[in-house]
Amino acid sequence: LFIDWFNFKIILGKNGVPVAENFRLEQSTIADIIQVGQVRVRTLYLSVDPYMRCRMNEDTGSDYLLPWQLSEVADGGGIGVVEESKQDNLAKGDFVTSFNWPWQTVAVLDGSLLQKLDPQLVSGRLSYFLGAAGITGLTALLGIKEKGHVAVGANQTMVVSGAAGACGSLAGQIGRLEGCSRVVGIAGTDEKCSILVQEMGFDAAINYKKGDVAKQLRELCPGGVDVYFDNVGGDISDTVISQMNQNSHIILCGQISQYNKDVPYPPPLPTDIEKIRKERNITRERFLVLNYMDKQEASVLQLCQWIQEGKLKVR
Repeated sequence: LFIDWFNFKIILGKNGVPVAENFRLEQSTIADIIQVGQVRVRTLYLSVDPYMRCRMNEDTGSDYLLPWQLSEVADGGGIGVVEESKQDNLAKGDFVTSFNWPWQTVAVLDGSLLQKLDPQLVSGRLSYFLGAAGITGLTALLGIKEKGHVAVGANQTMVVSGAAGACGSLAGQIGRLEGCSRVVGIAGTDEKCSILVQEMGFDAAINYKKGDVAKQLRELCPGGVDVYFDNVGGDISDTVISQMNQNSHIILCGQISQYNKDVPYPPPLPTDIEKIRKERNITRERFLVLNYMDKQEASVLQLCQWIQEGKLKVR
């Protein structure tokens, strides 16, 4: 039998918080015989993401996310290597990924649900397929393309909240590559702000924990804000929206400041901010990257090209 040493099982209440006491580590066994269509894989990488907070609620607030079940193995984006295969198009040694990868060292999975990876596309840095060349990068790229209405030569200013995060740091860079003339990030430490400007090519960055954010935004975005890549929601977003231009666009990527609250997604804006949004015809439409999977292949190739050319910096 193949021993699986890291078989995480989740114990949580309706609004369980992500603390160690709500997880437990169990040892279990994996059958040494697999069925036709199955593969046995060894886990190499797991992605731990903000959206998983929603999966620790009985009601995730989203029709595409199922809650983690009590005493069952957690799952999410993962990458592994095939150790044995009875699936025609997968062989031992192939690298594969899934959005529903179980948090355990070894697993037997349905081979038809796995996507084969080409390590050469990321110069062997397989973990990039969970980040810049995976769902994270796709969210940034497709969010900007589908909801940002960015146009080369339109002299647009983009603001990104949660800008030092996995998605935000890519979004700012992609906004520039797609045609924005000015990109300003909002983050929570001076170090993050420095990285955004010095490494990621943002024009400026605001530490929202220091000083007057509204005043700094006015100084750094004198022509107003045309595109807002929103990762956080809450007070920061209200401040940005109040400085957005007529016919501008909000890319509604995440609302992490609201995930511990019992509110619908996307959470409604305060009355005065919603009034501004309507008066200025600012679009704020829910964006779900999984709705654009027909564009996945071409978009991943674009992301990989930018990474290899050094146009997209990854931490």
